[in-house]
Amino acid sequence: MKIIVASRNANKVLEIKAVLDTDDYEIYSMHEAGVEVDIEETGSSFEENALIKARFVAKVSGETAIADDSGLEVDFLDKQPGIYSARFGGENTPYSVKNKMILDKLIDVPYEKRTARYVCSMAAAFPDGDDVVVTKTLEGYIAEEPVGELGFGYDPIFYVPEFDMTVAQMELKLKNEISHRGKALRALSEALKKRKQNRE
Repeated sequence: MKIIVASRNANKVLEIKAVLDTDDYEIYSMHEAGVEVDIEETGSSFEENALIKARFVAKVSGETAIADDSGLEVDFLDKQPGIYSARFGGENTPYSVKNKMILDKLIDVPYEKRTARYVCSMAAAFPDGDDVVVTKTLEGYIAEEPVGELGFGYDPIFYVPEFDMTVAQMELKLKNEISHRGKALRALSEALKKRKQNRE
């Protein structure tokens, strides 16, 4: 099955390729598939935005498309930045600055009140108009300072107590096993397999 990833984020495409079984799927980025469009995310939830992107790319390409909408929810900040995680502080603002903005808002906030989660909604849209969406999370805490050089986005400030490290300290294999996106991708993969079996 040919699948187009409805994202311009090269890191996301790499993570998706690493998790999905490439014996079953041929994974292409939008650029590789020649789909050069801007998709406006007008949804009010991670699920809605993921579906908007997947449906749009499936419609214009005639191929199966998958998209995710993911972000960081910080409980002390009323679950901000949430669906605006990528645009928090300005869309082109470096994540080093975004991370500092969040840390500045949590100065003197004790550890037990720094609870947060990564959320990922993963959607697949098919050329026949059918679609499916799943949502998974990774629970953790906001660290007091950025730690680690791996990963991207908010990973340096997202601390996972079970492993006593931030996501930016994790090797890709471990990150894919426990991350919100890894969990959502595996759940979506199962949904794709069931759909294929039901149609055979």
